[in-house]
Amino acid sequence: MEYTVVDSEDVPLTDLSEVDEMPPDLDIRAVDEELDCQNTAVKIWYFDEGEEIGYHAHMEQEELFYVLEGTFSLKLGRSGEEEFVEADEGTFWVAAPKIGHGHRCISEDGGAVLAFGAPSVDDPGRDPHSLSDEERDG
Repeated sequence: MEYTVVDSEDVPLTDLSEVDEMPPDLDIRAVDEELDCQNTAVKIWYFDEGEEIGYHAHMEQEELFYVLEGTFSLKLGRSGEEEFVEADEGTFWVAAPKIGHGHRCISEDGGAVLAFGAPSVDDPGRDPHSLSDEERDG
């Protein structure tokens, strides 16, 4: 693949509540799959008010987020050093590997977040509070 172009509205919407092994129960558009991305995970996540992606960390993957619609409350930082930040439309944030991050939609009309992860590896989220000092600092 040298290049691919797709309109986000042409990417199928997936209801994760129908996928047992894939919490949280949100709707997503798997842009990376539609574009056949090899090195970057790209998703659009859709939230109703109060829905969230819980505080977690990845061991290898850096994640970059951009608020497309709505307002979100972010929980960011290492275990024991978390900060809470409010993010409106147009806001970016990034979490390096091993750094905790999570976000909750706080706007009445819901919201949408564009998420990029690299490298595109199987790197399930882990509880940042459970990481050993060696894992955190290694």
